[in-house]
Amino acid sequence: VQLQASGGGLVQAGDSLALSCPTSGRAIGSYVMGWFRQAPGKEREFVASITWTGTSTYSSDSVQGRFTVSRDNAKNTMYLQMNNLKPEDTAIYYCAARSSMWTSRKSNDYNYWGQGTQVTVSS
Repeated sequence: VQLQASGGGLVQAGDSLALSCPTSGRAIGSYVMGWFRQAPGKEREFVASITWTGTSTYSSDSVQGRFTVSRDNAKNTMYLQMNNLKPEDTAIYYCAARSSMWTSRKSNDYNYWGQGTQVTVSS
């Protein structure tokens, strides 16, 4: 499975951005998908994940209520809608896939990773 996050950019606090993660190589219908981010000097952290059916989603406390993860298995694509962005959301955002039916917040549990996309939020 190949993934590629896109849609990042430079925005102001309070703005919105929508990230996409199209995949190729294998249909993602049976994979758990997730978003992670890494800020300069910090470890990679969990942002959100979604089950393979899309019926259940999970988010970190820091983005709960502002970010929404979704997926379209017919298009082999996962999305992250980010609203009310804050300067502390500045990071490189990565999408990942896990060949399991169980979601996880641990980056080590994900088998496939895409190159990240930079999100910068100015105050």
